[in-house]
Amino acid sequence: MILQTTVVGSYPQPNWLIDRARLGSKVPRVRAPEIWRVEPSLLEEAQDDATLIAICDMERAGIDIITDGEMRRESYSDRFATALEGVDIVNPGTTINRTGARSVVPRIAGPIGRKRPVEVRDVEYLRKNTTKKIKITLPGPFTMTQQAQDDYYKDEEALAMAYAAAVNEEVRDLMAAGADVIQLDEPWLQARADRAARYGVKAINRALQGIGGTTVVHLCFGYAAAVKDKPSGYSFLAQLAESNASQISIEAAQPRLDLSVLKALSAKSVMLGVIDLGTESVESAEQVAGRIREGLKHVAADRLVVAPDCGMKYLTREVAFSKLKSLVQGAALVRRELE
Repeated sequence: MILQTTVVGSYPQPNWLIDRARLGSKVPRVRAPEIWRVEPSLLEEAQDDATLIAICDMERAGIDIITDGEMRRESYSDRFATALEGVDIVNPGTTINRTGARSVVPRIAGPIGRKRPVEVRDVEYLRKNTTKKIKITLPGPFTMTQQAQDDYYKDEEALAMAYAAAVNEEVRDLMAAGADVIQLDEPWLQARADRAARYGVKAINRALQGIGGTTVVHLCFGYAAAVKDKPSGYSFLAQLAESNASQISIEAAQPRLDLSVLKALSAKSVMLGVIDLGTESVESAEQVAGRIREGLKHVAADRLVVAPDCGMKYLTREVAFSKLKSLVQGAALVRRELE
């Protein structure tokens, strides 16, 4: 089927699971146990139940390729990044974030290694509870490098390649566990394009080395909850035509992106953001269809997947669900036009 619908990753966590006031618009880089409302002994069961809610909402909305909603995560990156050997989370470090402020981040105190699978149970639980195609997301090696204080390698590229090797091990296990799609979240490629130009694609290719099936690299300008004013173009995108990923995911709706940039991605499939997460206003099906039609001017229908701009974590569940329904309805409108 052409113009399949999907989500970038996250879906709103229930208010009984997390304290939204404590989370705010923060994107934790280290563990943030204070956001959970459920005591530790019951947390896994509660996260499982929340995952069932996310699955149900995505299925009811009609999404073709679903995720687990990232219900077990405090942020898109911290759960995996803090589970690796060589990372000191007891004595964290700091770095400058994308907005220029200083953030608390993992501190690299030794060689990076993967002690155990981190998200395999997430995939197994998702696979057991849906017949839909499923996707799982991981933070990409370049982004994790930018979100760490490196006191061991003292060399950004070396750290990125070490992260990439750990990601590759995880990706292999996630595919074996039943994931149909693996997505690497790499928003910092855009934020630090000069560094990305030096070793970003190299690190991604190491992370995806030897991996078959559908693999995605996701770029964005940051969560709408945290970044209000977004540029209208990417400083790093065309270079991903040289990556091993089969699909490139971009944010396009909120920044009103000039979609002619998609031509640079050559034969890659494109996961196009057509739902604006910077507003609580729910798009009509026709608005979504219009954004999809713009994408089709530059990408063939059999290479276009449609999605929200980014993760939906910071929206209310009611708004997120309504936006997903509009996504599905808009894709159906265009699909009928192409038949």
